[in-house]
Amino acid sequence: MPVKKKVTKKRTVKKAAPKKRTVAKKATAKKKTVKKKVAKKTTTRKTTKKATARKTTARKTTRTAATRKKAAPKKAAPKKKAKRKPNPAFMRPMTLSEALGAVVGTKPIPRTEVTKKLWLYIKKNGLQDAVNRRMINADDKLKKVFGGKKKVSMFEMTKLVSKHME
Repeated sequence: MPVKKKVTKKRTVKKAAPKKRTVAKKATAKKKTVKKKVAKKTTTRKTTKKATARKTTARKTTRTAATRKKAAPKKAAPKKKAKRKPNPAFMRPMTLSEALGAVVGTKPIPRTEVTKKLWLYIKKNGLQDAVNRRMINADDKLKKVFGGKKKVSMFEMTKLVSKHME
């Protein structure tokens, strides 16, 4: 069997020859660009002077009534909400036990006053724990109220005190 030869054609790519400028043309082109730059600088200076002159005259002129803007209508102030009324159950005077009476007083007073007076007693005698401020270190009077416990959290305190009120 005869062997077939592959015929490959070489493609030749012709490159376009670069355009040649003459030296004289280059020199004139540079001069033109330099002249344009100089011309731009001078014109910008003139325009800025004119613009500042316009601004200063605009400031000096006063506005007439026709050019003034009308003030926006004032919004009505929001209505104040009525204060919350305390629950009458909290304001009802409660009779206190002897143990709690020794700390707060023997008169019948509302729950809110009892907690206020308890906190005054705790702060006055420095019974709040220095490290963990939530804990209260009970003295002899408060031990009776707290059911014999030496340390009580402030949340547990309200629960224990409520047992001493009727």
